Amino acid sequence: MELTTAYAFGRTVSLPYADAERKVREELQKEGFGVLTEIDIKGKFREKLGREFRDYIILGACNPPLAWEAFGHELNIGTLLPCNVVVYTGDDGETVVMVMDPVAALGVIGNPALTELAVTVKQKMERMLAAL
Repeated sequence: MELTTAYAFGRTVSLPYADAERKVREELQKEGFGVLTEIDIKGKFREKLGREFRDYIILGACNPPLAWEAFGHELNIGTLLPCNVVVYTGDDGETVVMVMDPVAALGVIGNPALTELAVTVKQKMERMLAAL
């Protein structure tokens, strides 16, 4: 099932959480993205708050050539990078993969060159999702 918000897009997948996370990483790599950061939300809530939460990871994905180009257009772009991709277990037990919408995020800058780059990034992320 496709999922969309004003700031993200994604879908439910027919893979268990751990398999979906692995597959997301593989498909990101195929599209030229590396994972620069990862935050295990479930683990952090347990560690910092002593509270239990669903499986939920935030992967900070970066495509170095596209990031280089973006920095050439806007030095402060680092405040909006990397592109976050989340994998989590939904309320119904299904696995969900959501991606920050780069067009929505970079569109706030008002720089047409960055908007064009954001469209390219979005297309890559859409291909990643389609491969899951």
